Amino acid sequence: MAKTDLNSEEFPSEKNLDTTKEETKKKTTSANKKQFKATKDPASQAPQKDQATVEPKSNDSVVDKLLDKNQQLEKQLKQAQDQYLRAEAEIQNIKRHNQQDQAALIKYDGQKLATAILPSIDNLERALAAQEQSQAATNEGILTGVQMVLKHLKQALAENNVVEIAAAGEKFDPTVHQAVQTVPADADHPAETVVQVLQTGYKLKDRVIRPSMVVVAQ
Repeated sequence: MAKTDLNSEEFPSEKNLDTTKEETKKKTTSANKKQFKATKDPASQAPQKDQATVEPKSNDSVVDKLLDKNQQLEKQLKQAQDQYLRAEAEIQNIKRHNQQDQAALIKYDGQKLATAILPSIDNLERALAAQEQSQAATNEGILTGVQMVLKHLKQALAENNVVEIAAAGEKFDPTVHQAVQTVPADADHPAETVVQVLQTGYKLKDRVIRPSMVVVAQ
């Protein structure tokens, strides 16, 4: 059999085969990359959409929490303001009471002295009443002296705003009179009037130191 000459164009060399293989590999790799990118892009876009939809929900949750916190703070502020106003009112009440107490102490400062003097006045009045009933001429000097002492004591009390409570013939007033006995009413003494004063009452300004002990017509 005769040998046949092979055409290089019909049968490529080994180098050409390697070049062809390399180009084919590159084309295949490029096609795979394009296919992978085409398949990857929709998947990558979907999470972005989900993230876009999730972010507003997350922001709404944060806003709700902030609003709740703001409401709580406003409530606490209102409570603190209310407590402050109550405390301020209580302080003002205490100050007012203290001022009233101090004013009362100043106003009625002579009450203790007046209370101590009153029994002496009572005894002098009784002594004068007994002297007038006895009508003893020999005791005229004593009678005059007692009258002067009584007058001076009452004057001292009056200068300190301690005065007698009017009672004889007056309408009975339980705020300044103390009824210790009752008698039937008559033409001269209508019902609910003072018939007799058993012990004189006294006031320090507008405060009753002691009420008058009286007999009242009924």
